[in-house]
Amino acid sequence: MKLKAEQRTLALLSAVSDQGGIVRRVAMVKAGHAQRTIETAIAGGLLRVVRRVWVAVPSVDPLILNAARAGVVISCVTRARRLGLWIAAESPDTHVAAHPHAGRVALRPGVHLHRAAPVIPRDPAALEDSLENALALVCACQPFEPALAIVESALNKGLVQKPALLRLPFTPGVRRVIEVASPYSDSGLETFVVPRLRWMKLRIVAQAWIAGHRVDFLIGERLVLQIDGGHHVGRQRASDNAHDAVLRHMGYHVIRVGFIQVTEDWPGVQALIMQAVAQGLHLAPTGDA
Repeated sequence: MKLKAEQRTLALLSAVSDQGGIVRRVAMVKAGHAQRTIETAIAGGLLRVVRRVWVAVPSVDPLILNAARAGVVISCVTRARRLGLWIAAESPDTHVAAHPHAGRVALRPGVHLHRAAPVIPRDPAALEDSLENALALVCACQPFEPALAIVESALNKGLVQKPALLRLPFTPGVRRVIEVASPYSDSGLETFVVPRLRWMKLRIVAQAWIAGHRVDFLIGERLVLQIDGGHHVGRQRASDNAHDAVLRHMGYHVIRVGFIQVTEDWPGVQALIMQAVAQGLHLAPTGDA
């Protein structure tokens, strides 16, 4: 009998872990796990009770656990980050959502609450918002370009389709971002850089393949714009420098700037590009293809 009880407990813990480490108690009962088995696991410290509704394993993701405790769902840019979407700058706050008519929500410091009706009904058992609901909050919460970059990242990854998004009852402001979004941007940098330089009426190719490597942007025929992220250190930096040297030997002019320069000092970056173009450094030598 003892062996069977242990087996039932292990099956219960496995089921909770398979649901992300936290699940409504009623769902476990409906799945065939006895109340006695659940209570035994709780008494033995193998499960914890959250708001009398949820049971969770001790190793549950703290972010998910806190959402259950507060009665909210993880959403907006926090949900986007957890889905691996491209985000221009990490928000210092955790973004969560609750229905406008939800009661008082007790939140920890550093948590930003969005009270908004979801465009897609939320499952009461969900602690993370749907992508569509998260994107709606992103577009309402973030400046236009960062919001557009996140939407385009979702489209590029195939997590959602633009026609399906446009059929949802978004507000005009959210819809404006989605209407502009393209599914072909490989990086949020394209969202920032290409539109900002379009006025120059030059050919701009993102992720161009030159000399065995991709470059961030090829402007005209010979001007290369490279943008360093936080990973451009050590061996990556050495590899980048070596490729820059090859490009220059081939007759390309390389402008290398940091990601922070693009997001926080765009006029300075644009000035470097304009000076290079004014000197004709974007053009191939006469007779060159």
